[in-house]
Amino acid sequence: MRAGVVDPVIDIGRLVGVLMVTARQKRSRAGVVLRCGAATCALLIAGCGSGTDDKGDAKPPAGAHAAAATTAPVASAARGLPAPAEAEAEVLKAYGAMWAERTKAYRAASAEGTDLELYLTPGAWAAVEADLDRMNKEGAQMRGDLRHDPEVTTLAVGERPPTATVRDCVDTSAWQTLDTTTGWRLPPPDGLSARHVATARLEHGERWTVTEYAEDRTRSC
Repeated sequence: MRAGVVDPVIDIGRLVGVLMVTARQKRSRAGVVLRCGAATCALLIAGCGSGTDDKGDAKPPAGAHAAAATTAPVASAARGLPAPAEAEAEVLKAYGAMWAERTKAYRAASAEGTDLELYLTPGAWAAVEADLDRMNKEGAQMRGDLRHDPEVTTLAVGERPPTATVRDCVDTSAWQTLDTTTGWRLPPPDGLSARHVATARLEHGERWTVTEYAEDRTRSC
């Protein structure tokens, strides 16, 4: 071989080698791209599969809230609890019945022959009974008319048990204490208003009953 002259056979071999290496590199890069593309598709498919068809994220039916809202009143009625629209009238009716029986008892200084216990819880009944016993010991009874004007100020039908508060304006101007030993009517205590505030708390079990009753003769109404 002459100096400076490239052997054509050797150059062709080198060229073939270079082409083969280049082809392998291109196939390798294509494989990487293909594998990455497949992984990306898999992620996209997985993302689509976790959309609205996923039961865990599915929204409740349109009528679900309405159905839930109607369940409570039905269940309350089944347990005998008062409906909100009727509860206030029931509270006032129960309070008025208690008041009528209480007035009857104070006129006789005895609860005998009354239904007072039906409208009072044991604690409230004990307070009235103690007052009637005191009147008996003092020989006192009540005479005249006792007027009042009750209203429901709070009502919680959703509580367990349901509760209510009644504010009453009691008028004792025609209500006097009789001394049974002398037959005289005793004057009311000085400094106390003839029209004063009374407050009652009621609870609903089998029916509305008074749990607490108190009069404040220092608060006029």
